[in-house]
Order: sequence, then C-alpha cells, then structure tokens
Amino acid sequence: MPTDAIVLLKDEHKLIKKAFRDFEKAGEKAYAEKGKVVKRIIELLTVHTYIENEVMYPRVRELLPEVEDDVLESYEEHHVADMLVMELYAMKPQNERFTAKTTVLIENVRHHIDEEEQEWFPAVRSGLGRNQLAELGERLLEAKKKAPRTPAAPSALKKTIDAVIK
Repeated sequence: MPTDAIVLLKDEHKLIKKAFRDFEKAGEKAYAEKGKVVKRIIELLTVHTYIENEVMYPRVRELLPEVEDDVLESYEEHHVADMLVMELYAMKPQNERFTAKTTVLIENVRHHIDEEEQEWFPAVRSGLGRNQLAELGERLLEAKKKAPRTPAAPSALKKTIDAVIK
C-alpha cells in the first residue's frame, strides 16, 4: 500500500509533539521521568531529521527548485536541533540546564514543524503528484529502517559539549 510522504511525516510530527507534552507534564523535580522522555525525544528527532535530510529534502529540492530556500532553512533548523540533541544526550536530567535546554529544543522544533505543515508541505503537495509523494514515502520508510537512533557526536565535539554542560 502506498504511503504519502507528507502523511508519514505529519504522523511522525504527532509522535514528537506528544513526547514534548509528556516532558512538559513531568514535575519540576521528576528527573527520572524527564530523562526517559528526553531519551524518547532524542530518538524520535534523530530518526526524523535523518530521513528528512537524507531523502525528503534532497529529492524535493531536485523536483521543486522554487522551494530551495525553504529546504536550506530546514537544513539549518535541523542543524540547531541536532546540536541541542547532542548536548542533551550527553547530559544528566539533574543538570541545572537540562530542563532549559530541552525547552529551547521543544520551542525550536515546534516552530519548525509549524512552518513545515503550514507552508512547506502545502507547496510540496501542490508541486508533486500522488505517485511522487508515494515514492518518496516508500523511500522515507526504507531510510527509517537504517536511521540512527542516537546522535553520533565526533569526539572533539563531544569534548566541547562536555566542557559547556559541566
């Protein structure tokens, strides 16, 4: 059964937003709960940004050159989210900046999701046909199978991150 790429990505957005709400519902000192939720957020975002960066963005950029600026902005928004994810991955929930850093991540990703769903996805849907969106959806599902589940920070970057969060 064909899977529309935009439907698939919106479904992932729903899972990500639910994890954000779970984090926000956790108590201020609920370190174990927050740690579990952030681990889930990290996995969801790592997979999601991977499949968008590896499949969706390059293909849409190729097929719809008129959305290139949006694609480039999305890459940069992913870069910011990836940096925050790497920093959170190296932190303990008891760290005084853990909640603040997670909140900034959530705010940035919510903004990114809103832009995608309200501006970018409609432009992509109108520019591509059902068959192209189904083909993209299949490629996204294949990429998801091999997507990393945790961030992989180069050792030099990890040292920098460790120095910043201590």
